[in-house]
Amino acid sequence: MNHQRYSRYAILTAPARPSRALWRLALGFVLAAVVMFGLARGVMAVVGVVLSPDAAFALATAIETSDTPFGLLALLFLMGAMGLGTIVATEVVNRRSAASLFGPLGLFWPQFLRVAVALIVLNVVVALLPPWAYYSDTTPGVPLGRWVVLLPLTMLALLVQTGSEELLFRGYLQSQLAARFSHPVIWLTVPSLLFALGHHAPETYGSNAWLITGWAFVFGLAAADLTARSGSLGPAMALHLVNNFGAIAVVSMQGDMSGLALARLPFGPPDEAAVAAILPVDLAMMLASWLAARLALRL
Repeated sequence: MNHQRYSRYAILTAPARPSRALWRLALGFVLAAVVMFGLARGVMAVVGVVLSPDAAFALATAIETSDTPFGLLALLFLMGAMGLGTIVATEVVNRRSAASLFGPLGLFWPQFLRVAVALIVLNVVVALLPPWAYYSDTTPGVPLGRWVVLLPLTMLALLVQTGSEELLFRGYLQSQLAARFSHPVIWLTVPSLLFALGHHAPETYGSNAWLITGWAFVFGLAAADLTARSGSLGPAMALHLVNNFGAIAVVSMQGDMSGLALARLPFGPPDEAAVAAILPVDLAMMLASWLAARLALRL
């Protein structure tokens, strides 16, 4: 690898080299998708058999809207099917250990914890800075006592959701592409583009859909860069986890995906002008998080 700043990435690309053929990557991606959707549908089918039709319909509706704690927790845990699909594809199609997607545990966990602590501190500092009106305009979400009781489940569900996405996009796709192509432009941008397209939701965000997609692309690039610089999936998982905890469990928008939030902004995705106005702030915060992660890792 010619780019010195990514020299550590050899730790993750070396296990991918024996199975770096593009047909294996394509087949693995398809298999991961089949397992993901098949497992999710299978779980819902079993639930439909166990529960009454009315209860099954209520559960499906709760998951779709995710504006209650139970519905959002169920949705986040169902995202674990993506992680399981990625593990199956890695082991079966690429014949490499799924553990190699994380990097050495002696590297993964210290990097994960250092980045997580740095980002928690950053978020607390930013929350204490003006303009405080941003927070005073929020409305109450889950009552504090219930929020605290749910916190362990919330953290576990978010770890499943963010970890599954990182396994697929930064763990599997990125390392397999990097084993095949030497130039970072390919293996940084292609997984990030696919990650971004997975967040494209015009039915939810209307005219802001492509702006949200662009934000997700930049986030993907930041996570991909941290993975390549550090040599483990730990920093990207910490970045994703802290980001989603803030956006899902602390302060969320109204409506979909608001079921676990302690507070809610006075608008939701249909308020396109308000959503567009906060995107630059979110982008700046995400870039600050990327820099803080690099400082924490001294990379």
